[in-house]
Amino acid sequence: MRQHFRMFAAYNRWANARLYEAASQLTVEELNRDVGAFFRSMIGTLNHILVADRIWMKRFTGQGSAPSELNAILHPDLPSLAEARAAEDARIVEWIESLPDKAFAGRFTYLTVTDMRTISQRLAPALAHLFNHQTHHRGQAHTILTALGKDAPQLDLIYFQRTEDGRAFA
Repeated sequence: MRQHFRMFAAYNRWANARLYEAASQLTVEELNRDVGAFFRSMIGTLNHILVADRIWMKRFTGQGSAPSELNAILHPDLPSLAEARAAEDARIVEWIESLPDKAFAGRFTYLTVTDMRTISQRLAPALAHLFNHQTHHRGQAHTILTALGKDAPQLDLIYFQRTEDGRAFA
């Protein structure tokens, strides 16, 4: 199971780097344009992914900051958002690498953001949610790029596994 989540942590970092590279081609106006996505714009969507990752990592590790709103804008500009994203991706990879195999079957307890309930659950399903959530919203960002008439990057997991970064996981 550890290898499975190591792959998703590496894939997440790779996919985010590709997505941010594509987003860097957008103007400030395009980054902030409300295109009707759930978090309105590219900046809103990319911020949400970072917000959710920080919330989950705070739950998992007990460390770091955890925004109190899912639509918080932590970084209104792409360069500082990209820097924060790269740091969070490195944090996720390092944390997954640090876990012993038995940790994935363990439980953890946390407080929800939206309705302040205490939840206890196994780590592995929560990690699956973390990575699935990122993929879901990267898909929305991919659609935003397309809607703005830009080239969107290839983000498929199988494509990652065929790259130098992902061959170890194929």
